[in-house]
Amino acid sequence: MLYTDIRKLQKLDAKRSPMFDKNRFAKFLMYFAVAFWAAYLIFFGVMLSFAFEEDSPNMEPYHVLNQGLIIFLILDFLIRFLFPTPVQAIKPFLLLPVPKRKIMSILLIDSGLSLFNLFWLFFFVPFALITVTRFYGLTGVIGYALGIWLLMVFNSYWSMLIKVLIRQKFLNILWVVPVYGILALIEFLPETGWLSTFTMNLGEAFILWNPLSYLGELAAIFLMAYINYRVQLKLIHNELSRKEDTHVRHISSYSFFDRYGNVGEYMRLELKMLFRNKSPKSQFWMLMVCVVMFASFLTFNVYGENSLMNDFMCLYCYIVFGIMTLIQVMAIEGNYIDGLMVRKESIYNMLRAKYYLQCIFLLIPFLLCLVPVIKGSMSLLMSLSYLFFTMGPVFACLMQMAVYNDRTMPLNVSMIGKRQNNNKYQSIVSIAAMTVPLLINRVLTALFEPDTAYIIMILLGLAGFLTHRYWIYNIYKRFMKRRYQNMENFRNTR
Repeated sequence: MLYTDIRKLQKLDAKRSPMFDKNRFAKFLMYFAVAFWAAYLIFFGVMLSFAFEEDSPNMEPYHVLNQGLIIFLILDFLIRFLFPTPVQAIKPFLLLPVPKRKIMSILLIDSGLSLFNLFWLFFFVPFALITVTRFYGLTGVIGYALGIWLLMVFNSYWSMLIKVLIRQKFLNILWVVPVYGILALIEFLPETGWLSTFTMNLGEAFILWNPLSYLGELAAIFLMAYINYRVQLKLIHNELSRKEDTHVRHISSYSFFDRYGNVGEYMRLELKMLFRNKSPKSQFWMLMVCVVMFASFLTFNVYGENSLMNDFMCLYCYIVFGIMTLIQVMAIEGNYIDGLMVRKESIYNMLRAKYYLQCIFLLIPFLLCLVPVIKGSMSLLMSLSYLFFTMGPVFACLMQMAVYNDRTMPLNVSMIGKRQNNNKYQSIVSIAAMTVPLLINRVLTALFEPDTAYIIMILLGLAGFLTHRYWIYNIYKRFMKRRYQNMENFRNTR
């Protein structure tokens, strides 16, 4: 009864939200993306079943796939960082005359029963229908799917634990290092391969309906759920008790911005906002981890000679921070928008400061991408082309959201804070930022030599950078025309 009541309240909360109507287009895009990736996984499941059969004639395809189950779990672990933690919604339910322990238990159960835990079955079920049915029939496929689903449920609780710890302190991400480091040692110690052998035997145990395999998974799930239960209850108690932190820390004045006048003052404000508030600071360090990860993909040449994937990885290194921060431009400023509107052209100077800092932050992925350039897995011209193109057209596109964002983003969102909703413009601009540069590169490569295409993209990027004062001023003028509407919405969503 409590579970169904909480589900009903969550649905009513979504429908009664002032952003419900504005988010319909974003939801349509989300459903379209889910359908696209589901079809993509089905395609790969079918194709890999035949590819493994040809490449490893001495092994069954499902044995080959099961040896790499840990790769799917790692990918699933990383993908889950893109989604909010379900227990972020616990604060409204604490007002009810129900013990918070019961509410926490219900929310953990709801996370375990999430439909996303079934998403990888779009890959594994088609693969099993082709490779497993010939020996074990449909019952083997069902047992295999059940085992994979339980693995994903366990992975959801593991990912949730790390996300909650990171929200409290980013250095808690180091808990991941020993876990996956030990797994890597188990696998890559000379002439062992114990991890891949274990996962191969585990997958076959699923197919054979071995009860010990399922009991082991259930025990691991209950253990991880209990750890989440204890940890999150403690953290929620600490936040509700509003403990004050009186420890004096070093305060940076960023005095070197004094020489740049009002723009320098806003650059100083932007840095202080970024590194002194929980939500922006956590987001910044998480994005740095993403940039390092994508740069490492290029360094180790994970995709081989696949030019499109290498281009995508290089582009993503440069745009990931801008997409996650500039797409929400003015959302954080909604907390103090009334103060910004006191002085003439303060918004214009603030937008310039944001743009300059984003351009400076591009030096981080550029330095990281020098490693694959030196190693020879990518060209310097490719890196420079996406650097300048991001600095020009991509940032110009993302900063248009300053006109349309009208929902305040809290500065210190915690695990019991309120969740954010994207509007349709954010979804469209984000998709365009990730796809249009690649399409332009493909068109230019079809018309010219690859190096010539990269040079043209550099020139387009420089044109966008050299004209930044004009298009930022255009954004400022359009914002001022609808400033009263935006300010009202900012106040209503604080």
